[in-house]
Amino acid sequence: MALRSSILKVIAYFDLFSYPLAIQDICWFLDVEARQENVQEEVEALVRENRLFRVGPFFSLQDDPALAVRRLRGEVRADELLSIANRGARILYQFPYVRGVCISGSLSKRCADEKADIDYFIITRANRLWIARTLMHLFKKLTYLRGRQHRYCMNYFVDEEAMEIKEKNIFTAVELITLMPVCGNGGLVKFFQANNWTSEYLPHYHDRPKEAEGTPSSSLLKRVLEKLLDHRLGDRLENYLRGLTDRRWSRKTERGDINMKGDTMTLQCDQHYSRPDPEIFQQKILNKYHRRVKEVMEKTNGYFFSS
Repeated sequence: MALRSSILKVIAYFDLFSYPLAIQDICWFLDVEARQENVQEEVEALVRENRLFRVGPFFSLQDDPALAVRRLRGEVRADELLSIANRGARILYQFPYVRGVCISGSLSKRCADEKADIDYFIITRANRLWIARTLMHLFKKLTYLRGRQHRYCMNYFVDEEAMEIKEKNIFTAVELITLMPVCGNGGLVKFFQANNWTSEYLPHYHDRPKEAEGTPSSSLLKRVLEKLLDHRLGDRLENYLRGLTDRRWSRKTERGDINMKGDTMTLQCDQHYSRPDPEIFQQKILNKYHRRVKEVMEKTNGYFFSS
């Protein structure tokens, strides 16, 4: 019964994104111990009972074969973008004070449609996040000239003083364990160690690499700029850029500006992190997830779910 409940919770979560799962996917995201053959047996039983549906090589709560086609196409597109994303990450790593770069978002889950952005998670040196972030976003503005702005979406920054992610829930756990490290082993290893709490939600996800392969050496320009800004001038510039960005984004939020995807534009500007407001998107997903799980459990012989 515990295994069946865990399987349904996993599929219910990814069903929010219309993303069907293979047996191996389900095993990775379970919150109970189970052998793959037992998972296979239970999933097949749920299919026979019409509580799950087989869509191509995957399983879903929706009886829609188009979901399998969409996922398979997304994997092909993701493979095309990953080589571009890896090159982009190496470029971003050469900006001053950058200590780690990961591919994040849907691409890190090997899923991308024709309009997919390339998202990055950035780790910076302590107390230099805003210098690094500003320089990278100035670079992104130049990419608009060639229509490549979608290749450099830097949505989430933390520095070495704020490695632990405070919001601990299924959404952040999934996002963290599926990050794809590209550059900066020192910062990345420390980051994953600081967020071992994810194993409380997803104890069986063994596929997460904690180190990047082939991190490039820091360029001469990066080393020189870091040395020049490593004193009071850098401290003043860091505080100025944080305040400037905070005021700018506060005005956007107050006006109710939305981005190209129709989401409210928000940003939390702290000394040690820059991130979208979790109350805007993250909480919306969690609310949908809890409602979806409740619906599924009520239809499945009264299995219970506890948050």
